[in-house]
Amino acid sequence: MQTRKKYIFLTLLASWLLLFFFGGDQLRRFAFFSERKAEAQRNWPHWTDRSLLKSFADPEELQSDGDPPVPSPWERRAAQLSIYKNSRCRMETCFDFSRCEKHGFRVFTYPRDREQPISESYSKILTSIERSRYYTPNPEEACLFILSIDTLDRDHLSGQYIRNVDEKIRGFPLWNSGRNHLIFNLYSGTWPNYTEDLGFDIGQAILAKASFYTESFRPGFDISIPLFPKDHPQRGGERGWLYQDSVPPKKKYLLVFKGKRYLTGIGSSTRNALHHIHNGKDIISLTTCKHGKDWERHKDTRCDKDNVNYEKFDYQELLHNSTFCIVPRGRRLGSFRFLEALQAACIPVLLSDGWELPFAEAIDWGKAAVVGNERLLLQIPSAVRCIHPERVLAFQQQTQFLWDAYFSSVDKIVHTTLEIIKDRLLQHRSRSRFLWNTLPGGLLALPDFSTHLGDFPFYHLQRGRTLPKFTALIRATSAAGSPSQPILRLIQAVSGSQYCAQILVLWSCEKPPPPSGKWPQTTVPLTVIQGRSKVSDRFFPYAAIQTDAVLSLDEHTSLSTSEVDFAFVVWRSFPERIVGFPAQSHFWDAEQRRWGYTSKWTNELSIVLTTAAFYHRYYHSLFTEYLPAGLRELVDGLAACEDILMNILVAAVTKLPPIKVTQRKQHKEAVPQQGKGAAGGRHFSPQQDCLNQLVDWFGYMPLVSSQLRLDPVLFKDQVSILRKKYPHLDKP
Repeated sequence: MQTRKKYIFLTLLASWLLLFFFGGDQLRRFAFFSERKAEAQRNWPHWTDRSLLKSFADPEELQSDGDPPVPSPWERRAAQLSIYKNSRCRMETCFDFSRCEKHGFRVFTYPRDREQPISESYSKILTSIERSRYYTPNPEEACLFILSIDTLDRDHLSGQYIRNVDEKIRGFPLWNSGRNHLIFNLYSGTWPNYTEDLGFDIGQAILAKASFYTESFRPGFDISIPLFPKDHPQRGGERGWLYQDSVPPKKKYLLVFKGKRYLTGIGSSTRNALHHIHNGKDIISLTTCKHGKDWERHKDTRCDKDNVNYEKFDYQELLHNSTFCIVPRGRRLGSFRFLEALQAACIPVLLSDGWELPFAEAIDWGKAAVVGNERLLLQIPSAVRCIHPERVLAFQQQTQFLWDAYFSSVDKIVHTTLEIIKDRLLQHRSRSRFLWNTLPGGLLALPDFSTHLGDFPFYHLQRGRTLPKFTALIRATSAAGSPSQPILRLIQAVSGSQYCAQILVLWSCEKPPPPSGKWPQTTVPLTVIQGRSKVSDRFFPYAAIQTDAVLSLDEHTSLSTSEVDFAFVVWRSFPERIVGFPAQSHFWDAEQRRWGYTSKWTNELSIVLTTAAFYHRYYHSLFTEYLPAGLRELVDGLAACEDILMNILVAAVTKLPPIKVTQRKQHKEAVPQQGKGAAGGRHFSPQQDCLNQLVDWFGYMPLVSSQLRLDPVLFKDQVSILRKKYPHLDKP
């Protein structure tokens, strides 16, 4: 028994000694942990195992006693919950769908208060909404409301900060706790932590915000928008820098960055470490600490050298000559550099952890940007080197598409925001991500027309869809009691085409149309549609049009069956374009500093008149539903303006010119107010006025010139008529 007790005692003693020698150090650390934590709070902790970790940064960079403490994720989350009191908002819980049922998706902007200052950027946003097809001046018809109070800059140190917003919005009878309201914001929070505090309770309003944290972003409710400068164009915008057939096989630089380096505060750690990847050859990373009022007080040992190197390179030159551009976070998550890189076709390499990317609900950024991790900066160079050249080119092309479709102007940013909200309201008729991420983009692919890709002209060839027949739409304006002889001959010629499915006569006269007995007998159905006297009616999406192809004609147009057949065969190879006979062109008049319009027969054309042209019926829907009512009223008030607007619309969608085909006889039309110009040929005052007003509305010149005309094989060749497919085209 004594021996057993002795062994038990020795076992306990050995266990205690082992615990002391092997675990004592950990126990001592645990005992004094709270005391060490209370000694000093620093941004960068003194790791107890720092001897095992190899640091790539200088000690001076890691220690800055004067910096404010970075909030923990829990603290940041608590702050966000205090800001977004309705953080559980979804469209189903915080949006009144019933307001959108009667009048559809209509947007109302609060009346502007002349005594209330509005920034240039917010004024552009309000103008974009008021110029859109969704705007209504009647709040009773509105589905969505926009405040007239400028909420873009909510940094209370800013001169554009609006105070007492809570008191002002509570006085609005339409506010209703923010329900069905949309609030735009570019800057939130202030030094030192730049939280997402807007300084007022947004209630149940949808927040369209730049530099959005994913933690506070309410999916399916809020919208992340890009940060854009105050000089961002209202409409149109500059083209991207990547042009067809001008892509260099290998650019001078692989990866570049040139920008500010923050010495203290939030966002400084990422930019302070960027110099580690600079090699002075194909990777250029330049920073300067020479900004702000007290930069010299905080300057470190690298500042002077960095400032010298910073001036050796031009920022625009780096953008032009680099494949990838680093887009690190600043004080906030977003920066102007993001849009600059997109425009320059410099693939953005994002170093901004937690950033909800702009319009990520619709845009697939995995096809246009490289999303990096701030803590893995040193892996970025090797990661981008591994990307295959073919994929690099695909990335660059996608940056140009996204820039032009959604970001090149304030109009496009605002309209994209509205379209995303509209898609949420009618999810059964919403755009697919394919439509959002493929030419021509979501703004120009109307889900009200169709949600099936094959119904749009842009995807016919890719989907292998056949287009066997066309509908002839003839606009009649003669006030006679019976059809005129020209329209009778035209109906006979068109109905003789093997591809004609039906003929629609748009009767645009005050007198009633002739009875059916006075119309000619045809082998295809002939239907008379009662129209109005407005010329824009010819582009209305009539339900009677049952084919994708539309042959638009005037009653005085003279065409043969062979001309119609050949033009339709050509159009089937180019279903997204206008294909027709009479052509005009535009030019820049340097003397008058405006655009000119001419019918002079030259080697170039940019307009095909819709008095004899094929196009896809989708453009009727786009003309009527996409364009605002003001443009259609402009067309109705100016002579021959509808042709120009339709050509501009199709060119804006496709970025391609129309196609002219062989015409047996020269098209003639009576044009009033003709005159001679510096470029020669006939010039048209009403058409020139129309052209310049449309260019002003679009913000740029969409028309594209071409030197292409398509003729049949053996056209005008000295061979037997029997060998020609369209022999009648050769006859005078």
